[in-house]
Amino acid sequence: MPASSSVLFASSNGHKFAEAREILAGFGIDAVHFSCDIDEVQSDDIETIAGKKSVAAFGMCQRPVIVEDAALHVETLGGFPGPYSSYIFGTLGNGGILKLVGQNRKATFTSVVSYCDRTLKPRTFRAQVPGTISREIRGQGWGYDPIFIPDGRTETYAQIPDKNQVSHRYAALQSFATWSGTRESSDR
Repeated sequence: MPASSSVLFASSNGHKFAEAREILAGFGIDAVHFSCDIDEVQSDDIETIAGKKSVAAFGMCQRPVIVEDAALHVETLGGFPGPYSSYIFGTLGNGGILKLVGQNRKATFTSVVSYCDRTLKPRTFRAQVPGTISREIRGQGWGYDPIFIPDGRTETYAQIPDKNQVSHRYAALQSFATWSGTRESSDR
């Protein structure tokens, strides 16, 4: 997308939108918040969830739109909470996850960005960041940020000043931005 491009970002989560806006601005894309509540299909596949949410969001706004869905996969818990991360966070919180994790603290944070336009054929962009679950809540952040330590770092996402340049969300949005820039160039 050219520097003056914009994209609607559908979400009811203001924290998620603020991160996405900052990240996309670095790629010359202005993210415009489309605040909405989208029913989430129940699935074990985060790409299916994000894809269906982007189609639903397009149906609401009738403009090209992206959504982002994230999942925390904890190895010792068999990948749980995975696509149920938001619900589990609201139910157990970070303290509950810390109580469930044993000695094996390996985890992966996944982000899927899904773009939908009038074709109603969502295009998804997936990224993962491997890491570990901390032994305690560290830092002030939202969601699982205070307990997730990406590989190669000693701080949790909540403690990393440049989180928006190293996160799973950054990598997925970067893939989207690269694709959309190529797409825009070929449309000329």
